[in-house]
Amino acid sequence: MDCMETRRLQYLYELSRMGSMRGVADLLGTTTSTVSQQIALLARETGARLLEPEGRGVRLTPAGRRLAEHAESILAAVDAARLDLDPSAEPSGTLRVAGFATAIRSTLMPIIDELAERHPKVGIVVLEHEPAEALKQLAVDGIDLALTYDYSLAPDQVDPGIETLPLWSTPWGLGVPTADADHLVAPRPGTGPGPDAVEVFTAFRGHHWIGNSRNIADETVLRMISSMAGFEPDLRHQSDSLDLVEDLILAGLGVGLLPGDRPRRDGITILPLRDPEVRLRAFARTRRGRSAWPALALVLDRLRGS
Repeated sequence: MDCMETRRLQYLYELSRMGSMRGVADLLGTTTSTVSQQIALLARETGARLLEPEGRGVRLTPAGRRLAEHAESILAAVDAARLDLDPSAEPSGTLRVAGFATAIRSTLMPIIDELAERHPKVGIVVLEHEPAEALKQLAVDGIDLALTYDYSLAPDQVDPGIETLPLWSTPWGLGVPTADADHLVAPRPGTGPGPDAVEVFTAFRGHHWIGNSRNIADETVLRMISSMAGFEPDLRHQSDSLDLVEDLILAGLGVGLLPGDRPRRDGITILPLRDPEVRLRAFARTRRGRSAWPALALVLDRLRGS
């Protein structure tokens, strides 16, 4: 067996994840021809048949699947070795972070202020992205750290090559016009803690609904609870701006999810959702084996304490 190049192992590993050469090419920013050539060279180096035809495409042979499993560990070990050569070194370099606006403002910005004062050799590039966009950039090594979120009712599926650090969580409710909240879900004396999520959604089944234009998780939650209430929500509007969601609610154009701890705005009531609860969960995510890099390790340590 000849010496294997780790870059070729990455092509095979990504093929095991993506399922097609086109998917690998799109992910790595190359062509299907290059993907095919690199895996063919890897097969020659290993002396094993790694691919076999399947319809119009290909699939991994048993040997290819075994090598792909090893490739995940090998690639992570190479990254860890590269970054761990001098763990005592002073943190330095440019850290690329992509994440959603709330996490950047509330969690990352205080850390950036501290780094500017105490660790001036560490620079940070900030990109505002929704979770799917950030995770895609992380997969192709376009960033070093992704700040993402999901909902307790719509957990995201993260690649096993990604390491996850839970950050914080917060309950979300249904933002509605205050007049409708007072009229449709007025508390009934002696009935306990108030309506549950299904009852709240049922009260607004005849309204238009507002989803997120850049993240399907909001729509998944809305459809899930609406299904429990026995109806299909009329998802008429989309926005990834909470301010705009509130503007649409005030204009009587629809109802939508809002953070339960969001500052109150006249004319809008955020109805709590329970049984089931809707909770947004924030995470810091990195590529496996990268967290030993001093600059990234420093920021992760600060995130754990935030």
